[in-house]
Amino acid sequence: MVRFVVLFPVWLLAGFGLLFAPFARPAVDRGTALLVEVSALLVRVLGGQATAQSDMLRNPASGFSIRVMDTCNASNVTVLLWAAILAFPAPWPAKGKGLAAGTAAIHVVNLLRIVSLFYLGQVSKEWFEIAHLYMWESLIVLFTLVIFWLWVQHTYRSALRDT
Repeated sequence: MVRFVVLFPVWLLAGFGLLFAPFARPAVDRGTALLVEVSALLVRVLGGQATAQSDMLRNPASGFSIRVMDTCNASNVTVLLWAAILAFPAPWPAKGKGLAAGTAAIHVVNLLRIVSLFYLGQVSKEWFEIAHLYMWESLIVLFTLVIFWLWVQHTYRSALRDT
């Protein structure tokens, strides 16, 4: 427990430091642009109208748009998950699997978040703000914590089977 309490904030600071480091910004920005492109594609597959322009998801018919910013790209919760997994005492192969699967799950849920907010914003600006700032923000952090908890349970059970 002491190891986790010491290492978690270290990994968290390292993750956020890396995320905001000038040399990492182009990769973060490209990742955000890719997220917006995939979101636009998903909206079109669902029958809607959307275009991607860098970090902007826009409906060309109505002119409605949303900007996907740093925390909206799930970078913050990804760093949170990575810090927790890296700080947890587990074998490196288990950590690698947890990092890969957890990151993928977070980004799938975040994609659903962006698309749902894009649709909701075109219906009600008030509900968009509530969903964006309170509901989805809380849900994605909770989802990240649940992913970590499930990974810990799986890792613990695997360790018991191996002994």
